[in-house]
Amino acid sequence: MRRNDATNFQRNFNTGQVEVEDGVIYHKTEEYRERRDHFAWFACSEPGVGFDTQREAFLGRYNGWEKPAAVEAGQLTNSIAHGWSPIGAHQVKLDLKPGETRQIVFVLGYHENPKDQKFDPPGSQTINKKTVTPVIQKYLDPRQADAAFERLRAYWDGLLGIFQVDTPDIHTNRMVNIWNAYQCMATFNMSRSASFYESGIGRGLGFRDSNQDLLGFVHHGSGAGRGSASSIWPRRNCPPAAAYHQYQPLTKRGNNDIGGGFNDDPHWLIVGVSAYLKETGDWSILDEPVPYDNEPGSEKPLYDHLQRSFRYTLERLWAAWGCRSSAAPIGTIAST
Repeated sequence: MRRNDATNFQRNFNTGQVEVEDGVIYHKTEEYRERRDHFAWFACSEPGVGFDTQREAFLGRYNGWEKPAAVEAGQLTNSIAHGWSPIGAHQVKLDLKPGETRQIVFVLGYHENPKDQKFDPPGSQTINKKTVTPVIQKYLDPRQADAAFERLRAYWDGLLGIFQVDTPDIHTNRMVNIWNAYQCMATFNMSRSASFYESGIGRGLGFRDSNQDLLGFVHHGSGAGRGSASSIWPRRNCPPAAAYHQYQPLTKRGNNDIGGGFNDDPHWLIVGVSAYLKETGDWSILDEPVPYDNEPGSEKPLYDHLQRSFRYTLERLWAAWGCRSSAAPIGTIAST
């Protein structure tokens, strides 16, 4: 069922379901009543004069985002999505005097209800909004929203401020100090899998790719490295250290369908760990137990995996010119 959820897009595009209450749009999907306990919400601090939750009603048939029919008409349709692709759109009306400014806060959020408190009243199909209402009210307050943005700015200033360059060109500075670092972090977190091509559990994330992505932001501090590194390295190595070519981010397991045997994959483990050690000096990560071949109970220190990764290629130098070795026998290599 999990595989079907992640790959059957025709089905997923037919599960949209929303509620609109007190000016807040709640997207729950039709499966909330069965086995889901999470939902999204979209709120506005200004009283609305219209809303839309159905994409076709907002865009118009055959229209794109550059020319929404509801915007052309000057009035949203108050559509309620039930299936296909739900959206969230608020319409407010303001009369401004010359020189007057007004602040409007739009907040998009995600919330989970306890499994035994999903509905209000119990037995109905209506989302229990009691636990999320205080959060919505808090961040629709402009002062709270401004304070949240300040905390966000402080977070990024602290993270990106660890590594800074100063060149005569302002655009180079902005690219190196902000956008490159942000892109490297986003690439690692998403690992090129925000696409239909790499959906579901059939392919997963690249072991080599993720190690390379780690190199792009590990210098921003141990907080940016250790948790990310630990999410890559456990359960990625086949014995005797031929790393799985891909792994599943949810299960943290190597992809058995693709397997290993790619000559360069094990070495990216060494490069990634080396970069982490150089930047952080956190040698304790070498003692972290890491399983072999997805098998519980096969844990060995990460340092053992590094040694075996290095020996893996030394024992297969004849295949170094190829990108994959499928004929080389895989034996047991004892660690020292």
